[in-house]
Amino acid sequence: MIRPLYPVGTNYVLLFTFAVSVIVQELIIILWGPVGFSVLPPTMLAGSVELGLFSYPRYHLFVMFVSVAVIFALWLLLERTRYGAIMRAGIENKTMVSALGIDVYRLFTVGFGLGAYLAALAGVLIAPIRGLTPYMGVDILPFAFVIVALGGLGNIIGAIAAGLIIGVTQTLTTQFWPQGSTITIFAVMALILLTRPQGLFGAR
Repeated sequence: MIRPLYPVGTNYVLLFTFAVSVIVQELIIILWGPVGFSVLPPTMLAGSVELGLFSYPRYHLFVMFVSVAVIFALWLLLERTRYGAIMRAGIENKTMVSALGIDVYRLFTVGFGLGAYLAALAGVLIAPIRGLTPYMGVDILPFAFVIVALGGLGNIIGAIAAGLIIGVTQTLTTQFWPQGSTITIFAVMALILLTRPQGLFGAR
């Protein structure tokens, strides 16, 4: 369903996938109800670890280590493999890549599948922290948008830097002004984009 939309532009793909996500969300509500439920972390990752002056949840440390490993693996895939080079070239100029005899739409399909897999992995990892609700994807969407815009489109290093900036900003704001945590995030995005419209690591 997505492939026929590639020639007409990415805006149509975004609108279509957003519509599908709304439909799936409503199906989840119909089948399992609108009320979420909590998920306990695995027994071996329960409890906390003493780190000198403070203790930190063991599961949160596990999520951080897994996140670093996944980011590093993704960076290796995109920057150090033939597939990654073709993927980046297809994003820059799909007409030229197609002229070289590469099925660029199949390439995009694989990329889409990889993105869906990473989103599912993120949902599994965050479930013991935030619980499972039908709206968990919608709740995280604004933050994902802000991070992609701040980091620069298609830049992994920029996404990491923007994620850290937004995460620290939200945590500090929640600590001292919980009601303004979301507003502060978009204010930080506006301030950075006013000085660097292409994002932190994006090209003009």
